[in-house]
Amino acid sequence: MADKKTNAVRLVEDRGFACELRRYAVDEDDLGAENVASKVGLPLAQVFKTLVARGDRTGVVVACVPGDEELDLRKLAAASGDKRAGLVPLKELQPLTGYLRGGCSPVGMKKGYPTFLDQSAFDHPCIAVSAGARGIQMILDPHDLQALTGARVADLCVRPKETLPPP
Repeated sequence: MADKKTNAVRLVEDRGFACELRRYAVDEDDLGAENVASKVGLPLAQVFKTLVARGDRTGVVVACVPGDEELDLRKLAAASGDKRAGLVPLKELQPLTGYLRGGCSPVGMKKGYPTFLDQSAFDHPCIAVSAGARGIQMILDPHDLQALTGARVADLCVRPKETLPPP
């Protein structure tokens, strides 16, 4: 894997966009964004998770949200024109996207699903997303990610409960 390029990386390069690849040792017991951020040397807010959901009207949709936030399924539903949305079961992730948990990239999925990028991506000059395999992240301009995926920008997040101020 050290020298191999993933389909996501090939697609980025074929479309003429620049990205930096950062490889890291995978901990199968901890695929979380916090662990990835520490290994690739970026703040958690710049490491974006790719989550796959299903809306009651639109079907499968993709959400890219920062590692320090939680996806608000109600906001995703509203952005996608659905009444409700729920994360797809883990067993459906690979058949739908071609990617495994911990290596799911918003770029180069089996099918072009409607993609939504949290507006906070544009607070940073670059963000990291999975490059399509565990142990490799693509660092790229959020505008380039939006262009590559056709993503619509929306407020998709809710702050994690432990960071909410006391009532």
